Amino acid sequence: MTAIPQERRVVTAIPGPKSVELQARRLATVAAGVGSTLPVFTARAGGGIIEDVDGNRLIDFGSGIAVTSVGASAEAVVRRASAQLADFTHTCFMVTPYEGYVEVCEQLAELTPGDHAKKSALFNSGAEAVENAVKIARAYTKRTAVVVFDHGYHGRTNLTMALTAKNMPYKQGFGPFAPEVYRVPVAYGYRWPTGAENAGAEASAQAIDEITKQIGADNVAAIIIEPVLGEGGFIEPAKGFLPAIAQFAKDNGIVFVADEIQSGFCRTGQWFACEDEGIVPDLITTAKGIAGGLPLSAVTGRAEIMDAAHAGGLGGTYGGNPVACAGALGSIETMRELDLNGKAKRIEEVMKGRLAEMQAKLPNGDLIGDIRGRGAMIAIELVKSGTKDPNPEAAAQLAKACHAEGVLVLTCGTYGNVLRFLPPLVIGEDLLGEGLDVLEQAFGRI
Repeated sequence: MTAIPQERRVVTAIPGPKSVELQARRLATVAAGVGSTLPVFTARAGGGIIEDVDGNRLIDFGSGIAVTSVGASAEAVVRRASAQLADFTHTCFMVTPYEGYVEVCEQLAELTPGDHAKKSALFNSGAEAVENAVKIARAYTKRTAVVVFDHGYHGRTNLTMALTAKNMPYKQGFGPFAPEVYRVPVAYGYRWPTGAENAGAEASAQAIDEITKQIGADNVAAIIIEPVLGEGGFIEPAKGFLPAIAQFAKDNGIVFVADEIQSGFCRTGQWFACEDEGIVPDLITTAKGIAGGLPLSAVTGRAEIMDAAHAGGLGGTYGGNPVACAGALGSIETMRELDLNGKAKRIEEVMKGRLAEMQAKLPNGDLIGDIRGRGAMIAIELVKSGTKDPNPEAAAQLAKACHAEGVLVLTCGTYGNVLRFLPPLVIGEDLLGEGLDVLEQAFGRI
């Protein structure tokens, strides 16, 4: 699958001297607003390993934020994209179209939930997909209001910053933001005041009440939610919440949009996370894992909704780039052939089992307030001992300790206190276990 040895190797400090040198060059020419989790410069990556310019090999628990689900150099992605590069790199689908774009739309129609007639439009990034979903919903409903949820993340453009809940670092100093965006509660079970068992029913009732009274259901074009909230902390809305919101949308002629940019394409052990409770969204936005690391995104949905925008109203110069489309077809091929839904479920089984053991046996295991997520989208919420008070310091210390030992992990969460795990779905179980060993040892050093 990959020429890179699938083993962790730390031969220098992390970052090493060549990365430090490159970081100095970066600081001289790259805008300071572009951050990096770990200033280790990649030379090669594949399977579950990132190899840096100093020869260190890191276990990858990030997948480029859920992008390289099939690995960072998957054979089918490389083969198909390379063949397309040799034929042509670009014509602009809006000028002279090509088959690859159509093939990707056919695959999306087959894979996304529901047996209704579906159409798609392709773009470059997740934020573009979400922004276009709003455009399409407004064109279809002739309404303007958009409803989103606490802890949600939808992008960095002006409109998607407005849709995103968290201020720092995404929104601070970048306003004013797009109007007609309204935020309502989500069923965050771990932090719901009356307990997780009540969160689904109570949060959905509260959200619907706020929409009805403060906005007016007849004014709402779209309700947008991540079926598993990503940047907000890998929050699985409590059972019953999503079906109630989806039914409210259906009853009131509101377009229900599932933002599956992080949770889609086998990441949660299903093709799409909304399938867990049988949700069939009107529109679904995808990106990240769709194309094996190449920039591609999509809006897929009911044909009559997707066709609401006038001809020429959707598009973009690079949207559905032919090389990215080839990569997507290779990525989907790999997901099918290797049963990456099954592999994601196995990753969940291993990770949740080990994390529960750490929570139970470590002297400071009570720092782990919650273990959650599905498939290979797993997180631990870190709290101060004996409380539910967020502990972002522990999250930062654990991440730093893991990085020093050659395991790349990411943090997230509205409170900055969540350690998230997004390994490539093709990671070997030995690497997965070794990465968890390093995490367990890191707990002993904080």
